Amino acid sequence: MTDAIVVTDAVRVPAAALSVRAVRASGPGGQNVNKVATKIDLRVDLARIEGLSDSARARLDALARHRLDAEGRLLVTSQLTRNQARNLEDARDKVRALVAAALVRPRSRTPTRPSAAARERRLGVKRSRSGIKQLRARPSADD
Repeated sequence: MTDAIVVTDAVRVPAAALSVRAVRASGPGGQNVNKVATKIDLRVDLARIEGLSDSARARLDALARHRLDAEGRLLVTSQLTRNQARNLEDARDKVRALVAAALVRPRSRTPTRPSAAARERRLGVKRSRSGIKQLRARPSADD
């Protein structure tokens, strides 16, 4: 079995939460592709990740929503190289990066208003565009 994935000192994905399967990769590789299973399917049970706060767990669920399999586990694949061990390490890095991204609290947006000068600039551009488009119109019959 594989080792635990350590994200930070407090957060880790235990080995029991991971399941690894090697399958045949697609793409170039000639005869090697048909013989050797180098692609890695790494499945992670998100509920078993240790050290996540409730808010971080909610962010992780949102980030991983489109990568979940039928049982609700995170599915990460890697077929970057023709080497199974390197693909496994790449998949583990992807999981580590995803969990680390969930740990980062997003900055709260402070609503702002455009300045009076910015508002006037925008209206001036609208007036000039309007004038340009009016010049394209056909002249009226009373001219």
